[in-house]
Amino acid sequence: MKAGPANIKRILVTGGAGFLGSHLCDRLVASGHDVICVDNFFTSQKRNVAHLLGRPNFELIRHDVTHQIYLEVDEVYNLACPAAPGHYQYNPIKTMKTSVLGAINVLGMAKRCRAKVLQASTSEVYGDPEVHPQPETYRGAVNPIGPRACYDEGKRAAETLFFDYHRQNRVNIRVARIFNTYGPRMHPFDGRVVSNFIRQALAGTDLTIFGDGSQTRSFCYVDDLIDGLMKLMDGPDEFIGPVNIGNPHEFTVLQLAEEVRRLTESSSQIVHKPLPADDPRQRCPDITLAAARLDWKPTVELRQGLERTIAWFRAIDINDYRAPTPNY
Repeated sequence: MKAGPANIKRILVTGGAGFLGSHLCDRLVASGHDVICVDNFFTSQKRNVAHLLGRPNFELIRHDVTHQIYLEVDEVYNLACPAAPGHYQYNPIKTMKTSVLGAINVLGMAKRCRAKVLQASTSEVYGDPEVHPQPETYRGAVNPIGPRACYDEGKRAAETLFFDYHRQNRVNIRVARIFNTYGPRMHPFDGRVVSNFIRQALAGTDLTIFGDGSQTRSFCYVDDLIDGLMKLMDGPDEFIGPVNIGNPHEFTVLQLAEEVRRLTESSSQIVHKPLPADDPRQRCPDITLAAARLDWKPTVELRQGLERTIAWFRAIDINDYRAPTPNY
């Protein structure tokens, strides 16, 4: 629904040219809001928002959230941070700075502008979970000195900052814990299982599974995820989260590989490699809270979402994309 003149907001989306950010910008621009997209283009693509550049209510700024930026806004969606393991482990100190300094900077802006601010947190705050599925009350099992800690602990620290700014400075916050999400505009070289398998299957190369493939993940289609974030932002001020946003239907990595191979009609073989350190064995959200407080649940089934994602991968020229880091 398009916002009327009295309801038009000035909305900042950090990481707005990324996979999730660009879809969020699409929705906000289409709703009639004035949208400012900030991105440093480390793992994102300008082509993700190129179709918005001519719109009068969209602005693109190249900027790194570890540095302050002064804008007048009504709402902030803080999505800026490398999210794929190969990317966030490439420069772990920068990853931690992006989570922590980025949170400080957007929270300072929200405090000054009296803006509402949403933190895109992650299921990684649960680490390699000992509770399954994971409810928001679970405090996690994170290795604070492992190779994934720069992201896991960075996001945990960001949540701490959000809640402290809320308690001390009455900043109007929202915290969403995002579980595995997929769909069009995933970076082909982000190293995640969905993009890896589709890219490999379409190229006819081996599908790489780390470990025996029995580890489980839940896969949420991007449109459902954006619905959840917007419902949280637009929801009542007394519900600030944290809240899990993800798909509770669980699949093994091997099941995903076989489904991708079937949908692409690929002759690729499945090969196995050693499991990376601290890779979680199970990851699945308990979305009871989101269903009760936001009236939200995912609606796109895995097969339907994979078909749309595969169609997008078929339509792009893979040579237009470069790997942001050697780690993919």
